[in-house]
Amino acid sequence: MKILIATDKPFAPDAVKAIRQVFDNAGMETVLLEKYTEKSQLLDAVKDVQAIIIRSDIIDAEVLDAAKALKIVVRAGAGYDNVDLDAATAHKVVVMNTPGQNSNAVAELALGLMVYAVRNFFDGSSGSELLGKKLGIHAYGNVGRNVARIAKGFGMEIYAYDAFCPAEVIENDGVKALSSAEALYETCQFVSLHIPATDETKNSINHALLSKMPKKAVLINTARKEVINEAELVNLMEERTGFKYLTDIMPKNHEEMVAKFPNRYFSTPKKMGAQTAEANNNAGIAAAKQIVDFLVNGNTKFQVN
Repeated sequence: MKILIATDKPFAPDAVKAIRQVFDNAGMETVLLEKYTEKSQLLDAVKDVQAIIIRSDIIDAEVLDAAKALKIVVRAGAGYDNVDLDAATAHKVVVMNTPGQNSNAVAELALGLMVYAVRNFFDGSSGSELLGKKLGIHAYGNVGRNVARIAKGFGMEIYAYDAFCPAEVIENDGVKALSSAEALYETCQFVSLHIPATDETKNSINHALLSKMPKKAVLINTARKEVINEAELVNLMEERTGFKYLTDIMPKNHEEMVAKFPNRYFSTPKKMGAQTAEANNNAGIAAAKQIVDFLVNGNTKFQVN
């Protein structure tokens, strides 16, 4: 069997080596497509493979049409909105993610962005501290739980809201559970976003919700850019001169935000949450093991379609 690793943003070399070893041990061939610049390269590479590991790469109906032998796609990471699930199901292709493997890396980045915000982007001026501040975690999944764990070390007062996580689970971690997103934003000066991009959540972080936050509010987004209503965020930041927004998913209106809010807006050049050697290894190896387990044993534990 032939397995394709298709990564516009490549895994670290050590991660690729470890992934190859998993497939070698299973008697499977590994094909590598890195830093490709044209979709045609991906379409050509998928023609005769049974499985694909991706990161932020787009797997749509056109790719699936070209992949006649494909049985499984695994997204090395938690989010999978870059895969057309309906098209995959129609092609009888299983789609999986690797939940939890990048969680600590994303959580550390979220806290790093908070420190960067309160220290005024390290511009030399006097900033403030995270100690004693109220942090709201919007979605209490694997990343949110790691954010809570790390934030405790900073001495923050931690709250969380998750429509699908029982309050007792949140409370058992020493985090205060709130019953609505509105309550979270009203309560917390800092909010860290960890919601997926779905029909319900896209553009849901809007002016009405953000305007509820206390003075000198800081919004951290290491989730998905689609959940932010970007036009309304700009309007809010124009109205509230103390509001800061930091993200690792560059918005479409990045240049406008840089020009208007040079000391209150920051975006990394590309998505950085999973960009650590450890996360590369964890997610890549997990994806490889899931592919082998599926192809050999039919295990569909992490199937999302």
